[in-house]
Amino acid sequence: MANFQSEFLNILTERGFVHQCSDAEGLDALARDGKLVAYVGYDCTAPSLHIGHLLSIMMLHWLQRSGAGKPLALMGGGTTRIGDPSGKDETRVMRSVEEIEANKESIKTVFGRFLTFGEGGTDAVMLDNADWLAGLNYIAFLRDVGRHFSVNRMLTMDSAKLRLEREQELSFIEFNYMLLQAYDFVELARRLGCNLQMGGSDQWGNIVTGIDLGRRMGLPHQLYGLTCPLLTTASGAKMGKTASGAVWLNEAQLSAYDYWQYWRNTEDADVARFLKLFTTLPLEEVAKLAALGGAEINEAKKVLATEATALVHGRDKAEAAAETARTTFEQGGLAAGLPTVEISRADLDAGSGLLSCFVEAGLVASTSEARRQIKGGGLRVNDQVVADEKARLSAGDVTADGVIKLSLGKKKHVLLKPV
Repeated sequence: MANFQSEFLNILTERGFVHQCSDAEGLDALARDGKLVAYVGYDCTAPSLHIGHLLSIMMLHWLQRSGAGKPLALMGGGTTRIGDPSGKDETRVMRSVEEIEANKESIKTVFGRFLTFGEGGTDAVMLDNADWLAGLNYIAFLRDVGRHFSVNRMLTMDSAKLRLEREQELSFIEFNYMLLQAYDFVELARRLGCNLQMGGSDQWGNIVTGIDLGRRMGLPHQLYGLTCPLLTTASGAKMGKTASGAVWLNEAQLSAYDYWQYWRNTEDADVARFLKLFTTLPLEEVAKLAALGGAEINEAKKVLATEATALVHGRDKAEAAAETARTTFEQGGLAAGLPTVEISRADLDAGSGLLSCFVEAGLVASTSEARRQIKGGGLRVNDQVVADEKARLSAGDVTADGVIKLSLGKKKHVLLKPV
């Protein structure tokens, strides 16, 4: 059990969020007195964040909920133009300013579910580092900030060292990323009194570089760093990855139903851990759910799925997803809440290739994958196993409900709706 003076660090430790901390004693004292001003940065590389970002979002949530201080959500409108090399084997795709701005506006929407924004002492603030990075004078930045960095030390950071050890290119623009992230920390410290940066463990090198820069540039207060673990499932798979891609937080990229299904399919060994990390259920209740054995563990998974989905998509959509799953799996019905993909009625009348339909529905990534699934009996149309890879869907496959039900295995379903 944790034994800190602050509720914030006790919560994070007991629930499994803490991986590294630069000074736990000093951080605990600030949290106890409600004096933390903590930020997490989110680069705008896609229109949505994914569940890999959820740990740090939850850390901001618990910071505010425990009264430990003010959370800052920093949008990387500036740093996304560079690209963070941390944990990457190759250079990120360069994105236009217009694409970055569109992504930024899209990903901002999720934070309102976790944080309360406003003008109060513990109200959250959202910022964009383009506000101070985009207008930097290169010569002045090198003179005032760059002189505090040692290339020798930068080369020992994992973000650079691992890329070089694998003899993979590290561009000069990426090499500068840690300077910009460190400068973000200093700029937030000056503007808002920020004293803590949080993030995944892959950000540790960047975070401690920011702490050191703050000291070298004469900040009047101490800076701290706190990281959470980069999670894998009990079987060793990377958290948040599926056969069809990332598990996105925005509904435009992944439906609330599919999000619910992701958590429902959690491995037995991960249920207790994920209930602590990805729900706000009291630990006493988590312990009771974790104690369920045998077939009863499925009830705990349903609770996990509903509670995790409620945090991101709201209680109504979470309960609707649970009801859709119950209707589909437990009653064998055709639930209207299943994900729906439109298909041209004219194409259907002419006969649509079955393999392509499964790809368009997002159930498989390619027609070759669809063929493999057919050989294993994994694809169904209207609950009938598909045996012929050359089969075509037609108007005759439309059910009385006006849709065609496509299924991958027993748990993934999509409705095709002719329009």
